[in-house]
Amino acid sequence: MDAIFSKTRRAGYPNDITTWGQLGLKGAWANKPVSVFGRNSASGTYGFFKEHALAKGDYKDTVKEQPGSASVVQGVSEDPYAIGYSGIGYRTSGVRAVPLAAKAGGNPVEPTYANALSKKYPLSRYLYIYVVRDPRRPADPLVREFLKFVLSREGQEIVVKDGFLRCPPAW
Repeated sequence: MDAIFSKTRRAGYPNDITTWGQLGLKGAWANKPVSVFGRNSASGTYGFFKEHALAKGDYKDTVKEQPGSASVVQGVSEDPYAIGYSGIGYRTSGVRAVPLAAKAGGNPVEPTYANALSKKYPLSRYLYIYVVRDPRRPADPLVREFLKFVLSREGQEIVVKDGFLRCPPAW
């Protein structure tokens, strides 16, 4: 991923990857340029990917920065030679989530709920809800009810219906 998305390649791969042939594809795909989509710098997904996939390196100037994950997925689905990154909840039938290995030569891991939860999938992370409140006072009743709903069976069903991964059962 680093050699595809980064111009500094801090993860250690020696060569810049610009064509699908460099990734092992043959025939008509071999000389086709890899079209790269990503998020803009205001996105937490951008920062997470930069830290974990690019080893805090710099993105290539050719990355087509998008304002949202849905835009990344749409761009990838419309360009047969494209690759991009987004949250799993934005996956559509027009794209495929790619199995990844944490290290060169490692076994690729499918992006499943179990693999994300166990952190076997190398690009998984939790998303948090932060609540600002005075710790000396009880939480606002509306905030408490909202959090109860989010963690309820009904709230978690909405999370799954929208394509995201539910909280672990122990929560």
